[in-house]
Amino acid sequence: MQNEIEKIAERYERRKAVVGGRYARFNPEVIAGTQERQRALVSLLKAQGIADLAGVDVLEIGCGSGSNLQELLLLGAKPENLVGNELLPERAEQARHVLPQAVRLFPGDASTLPFEQASFDIVYQSTVFSSILDDALQSRIADAMWRWVRPGGGVLWYDFTFNNPSNPDVRGVPLKRVRELFPQGRISVRRVTLAPPISRRVVRIHPAMYGVFNALSLLRTHVLCFIQKP
Repeated sequence: MQNEIEKIAERYERRKAVVGGRYARFNPEVIAGTQERQRALVSLLKAQGIADLAGVDVLEIGCGSGSNLQELLLLGAKPENLVGNELLPERAEQARHVLPQAVRLFPGDASTLPFEQASFDIVYQSTVFSSILDDALQSRIADAMWRWVRPGGGVLWYDFTFNNPSNPDVRGVPLKRVRELFPQGRISVRRVTLAPPISRRVVRIHPAMYGVFNALSLLRTHVLCFIQKP
């Protein structure tokens, strides 16, 4: 019988065949959504008193091919202060290829990473928990993330909140569940990201239409959170 880690790897393999280049950065709706999220990220971090990333130690679990860590580098993070973890060997290899050698990468199950308590200022996850359908594994990884955060730091969280009826391999993570996973945290929230099916349609008309439709908060499908540790 497969465990949840094996099932996650299988789901990603299925998704790769279905999704194809839907989320490639050359797509204008992906560019619009990425820029919106980046602006919200900077605003959220500044609200926590983080004016720059030069001296901030960051761990990203489920770093994929390294695009989020690249973004942090562009925002001023130092390579030697960044750590990535990725479950899938192919994606970890891609991350190693594009990231500076000073960025440390750890393969495998995030819940078993060998870090000491309070090792990082920020522990980051981006659309990882929506791919974990087992509540117990979600809780184990969340507990580990919380353990690795230094007091005064926090978990940086980006994920979608609604189920996708056409994709049983993912599950939305509502804000209520985020609070259950980090009951001791003080959560600051931004609702972001125009629903992708809508953004794909409206951006074909004109890229500026992304902002017009995204002004309606009920059309945003993701939350960006900073969960501060006392």
